[in-house]
Amino acid sequence: MRIDCQVIKFPDELLNKETNDLIVEVFRLNGLLLATADRLVSKFGLTGARWQVLGAIAQVGVPETTARLARNMGLTRQSVQRVVNEMVAEGMLTLEENPHHKRSKLVVMTPKGEKAFQQAIELQGPWVKALSKGISKKRLKEAKDVLTILGSRLTDQE
Repeated sequence: MRIDCQVIKFPDELLNKETNDLIVEVFRLNGLLLATADRLVSKFGLTGARWQVLGAIAQVGVPETTARLARNMGLTRQSVQRVVNEMVAEGMLTLEENPHHKRSKLVVMTPKGEKAFQQAIELQGPWVKALSKGISKKRLKEAKDVLTILGSRLTDQE
């Protein structure tokens, strides 16, 4: 039996339409960003997910565990571990001993990973500039602030 979602109506007190619309738009945007990122960086041996992992490593600036990277990215350890394993096999990342935990290795970019990340970053600037054309810095900051608040509330619910 198929349910027509257009017919389902929630009472206003149960659903904030604006928040719901924003969440649906974020889901849609996430899919578009990942698909665009895949196309943008594929020539460097990357996918959107791989680029995201490299970005998380670069942002921290020190070797981190997969679990910590996943937490920083808002993803599961298992999903990040799968990508890390692929990138280790391809020589973009390496796993090093962790002096604080024998079983939890530290993820480190190799020169090959650093090169791919740098190439992706060089494309990111013009892409982001074109994407944000006509949107004021104020509106972009407001949008980021709203998303940060929602993300914090979701983190607090865990």
